[in-house]
Amino acid sequence: MTTLTTLEQWEQQITRLPVRDQLKLIARISERLSITPLNTSARDADELLALCDAAADMWEGEFDAAQEIRQMRQERDEQIWPSKS
Repeated sequence: MTTLTTLEQWEQQITRLPVRDQLKLIARISERLSITPLNTSARDADELLALCDAAADMWEGEFDAAQEIRQMRQERDEQIWPSKS
């Protein structure tokens, strides 16, 4: 028997992750979504932006998302091409 997980249950699990892992998850989801064709209406886009705003409101303190993404890419590159380091 398969148990379905609700969005609220996922959110509860994600909040237990360290902030760094939460940011990595956002980056991976964003990367996946960036290559997925979206057929969205303006209403869908507004809902998506509202969800992004809600996710951003969950973080305490300041962080530089661009720097975080650069660091994740560097770590990934080091795993793929250890000789480049």
